[in-house]
This record gives sequence, C-alpha cells and structure tokens, in this order.
Amino acid sequence: MRSILLAGLTVLALSACGGKDDAEPTTQSDQPAAAPAGNASAAEVAKEARGKLKCPPKLTTAARAAGAPVDDIQGVRPGMSYDEAAQLVMCSHELMVVTEDKRARFNIPTYGQTLRQGFNAEFAKERVQKTGQEIMQEMQARHMARANNAVVRDIAPGEAKWFVGTLGLPGQERVTDVAREEWFAEGRQPTVAAVEKALIDKYGTPIQYRPGGGELRWAFDPYGRPVTEASPLSQACYANAYLNSGMSFSPDCGVIVGARIVPMRDNPAIAESLTVVVANQAEGYERITATEQALLAQENARRAKQAEDAAKNADAPKL
Repeated sequence: MRSILLAGLTVLALSACGGKDDAEPTTQSDQPAAAPAGNASAAEVAKEARGKLKCPPKLTTAARAAGAPVDDIQGVRPGMSYDEAAQLVMCSHELMVVTEDKRARFNIPTYGQTLRQGFNAEFAKERVQKTGQEIMQEMQARHMARANNAVVRDIAPGEAKWFVGTLGLPGQERVTDVAREEWFAEGRQPTVAAVEKALIDKYGTPIQYRPGGGELRWAFDPYGRPVTEASPLSQACYANAYLNSGMSFSPDCGVIVGARIVPMRDNPAIAESLTVVVANQAEGYERITATEQALLAQENARRAKQAEDAAKNADAPKL
C-alpha cells in the first residue's frame, strides 16, 4: 500500500482578508505589513485581520456529488480552494482569524517555490502591551498548571480553533484535510450522548463507535463505499482526531472522518470538548503527487532553458 506521510505542524502569523462579491484573496503582498501596535479589543484585532471579508463568501468549487460520503466540517471540505476555505472558516464566527502555517508538511522538493500548505484559525485575542515580568509570570503559571496535571489549553470555553491543510502550485492550492476543535461554553455543555447523535446524524453509521467511549470513526474507499470493520482497509483508512497530529494519504482510501469527545472530569456524561478531522485520502494523494510532478516539470523546463541560453551566450573554452 502506497502512502504519503505529512510532517509535524506549527503556527506562524499571516493576516487574511476576505473580499467583495468577487472574493478578494486571503494572501499577503510580498512586502509584509507592519505589525499593528497599541492596545486593542478582540473585536478590533479581528477587524484588522479579517479585512473586507463578506459572509457568506462566494464559492466556485463544485458541490459534493449526490450520494457521496459527507466530507465537510461546517462546509469546509477537501478539494476547496485555499481562499474559499479561509473565508468560510472566518465566517464561522465574527472573531475567527486565519494565520498561515508556513512549515513544509510534505516531503517533496519545491525548488525554491513557496506553496501554501495550510492555515490555522482561532478567536482573536485582546492585544495588551505587557512587561517582561508579566510575560514571565504567565509562563510560570502555565508551567505550574502542567506540573499539577491541570487542564492547559490555548482556547477558552466557548471558543474553537481550526487547522486546514492545503497543497498545490502557488496560487492553486486546495484543501487536503480539515480539523476543528471546540471547547463548549461553561454551563452550556451538551451531553456526550447528544454529541454522538449529532455526529452520527451528519456523517452516518461509523465504523468504530462505542456509546460513551469518546471516539467515533468513519471510513470509505475511493468509490465512496463504506469500509467495514472486517476489511483490511479498516486499520489503514484512519484519521487521528487531534489538531496538528499529522495525516497520511493513500490511494486505497477515500473519505475518512475521526471524532473525539472529551468528557468533563467530574461528570463523564457531559462533553467538555469535541475535535473532528476530515480528509479524502485518495484525492489528497493525487494532489500531492500531481503537485510534485508539476514542480519537477517546471524545474526541468527552467534548467533546459538555462542550458539553451548558456549554449547561445556563453564564451567558448580556450584550449
């Protein structure tokens, strides 16, 4: 079985902007803008980052085929363009902002070209100028919380964060995988059973499911047929329901979905958080290999042109 494995992920900042009816791209110019300075509320920070975003965004990617497995998280799905996905994610909440993930997730040569290989999104935070002492105190508090096995998270109850993986030639990147993590608001947490039901209502009958067990999994082959638990593909067609946990792609698997429900410590019947991951492994595999081949073809053409120019313009050797 052939597969492609992604490397680990990280978060780096990039301001994303939406657009008018003709969908302005969410990319930056070659010259980075100066970082905003001064105190600002979360809403002001979000406004700075979101630009002229218009919701709902205008989409050009074809809708999912009738009868095909459900492959989206709040409308964001594999095959969608980078900019469409970024706009949809930001439209999921007025404070949601997107930052490009600039680490190379795929072990393919790019020959110096810059490919957008994914983005992260989370709620904008209030911008407050802090002293070095205040920053050190916050770091020490987080360290103590970990030492005491306290729950340490980078999003607050009632918030969500995303990771969307993409690949393609520059300006042509499309979604390969989508992940979203949500921490339910305090006092409004649903039951684990209710979250399980909502997942099954959306994605259908899972290949892996134990009521109250916290994990559900769906898998389909490239033709959209459900993978059974007895199938050899049941262990291969798998997605870890964690943000930034890496993803493998294989031409033998189609749509895969993974979900993880974390219950509250003092009441396991109540859900504290939910993470869902979606990918289309066969389409992702094809996109990765096609991008690699296109980059190689461009590089070979560049080298051939360079050699041709050298043959015309170079000085003859003196022997």
